[in-house]
Amino acid sequence: MKISQQGKIALRVLLLALGLTWIWFSAEPDGLPATTGITSPRTGFAAPDFELTTQTGESVRLSDLRGKPVLINIWASWCEPCKAEMPAIQAIYEEYQPGGLIVLAVNSTIQDDPQRALAFVQDYNLTFPVPLDADGSVTRAYLVNALPTTFFVDTNGIVREVVIGGPMTEASLRARVEKLIGGNR
Repeated sequence: MKISQQGKIALRVLLLALGLTWIWFSAEPDGLPATTGITSPRTGFAAPDFELTTQTGESVRLSDLRGKPVLINIWASWCEPCKAEMPAIQAIYEEYQPGGLIVLAVNSTIQDDPQRALAFVQDYNLTFPVPLDADGSVTRAYLVNALPTTFFVDTNGIVREVVIGGPMTEASLRARVEKLIGGNR
């Protein structure tokens, strides 16, 4: 079956019209700020909100921390890079906490044992909140596929950087926190 030259042209015009229609209706409007309710664990988007209970029984909701820079580190007690970077995170917390830095070390409890997580917190003398992600909701919402994964969230709740894997050094953390808070302490 042969298609005439006019038929080929008509088919091309139809495909072009369908493509342009698809582009028109699927395009994002220009100028939308990242805080329009779209949440994604990616740089430039609002950090997905969550509420978890810490190892001490306190409730922590990310949206309640708006106005402060937040470092969210998702970890497990069996994770060797997590063990290696946790002292650096504690040191950075001690240094920048007086200026408002919040550290939430979210234990991926769905992949860990709560007793081992508690022992880890005690062994490493961690003084920042350690929320337990017992049902995996934060691990899933933040699309975590490697531990540790760290999110640097600005005062407006926008993810400014994501670091997958580790361990991060104290110097690396300091540079990222300085960038997050704009060098103001």
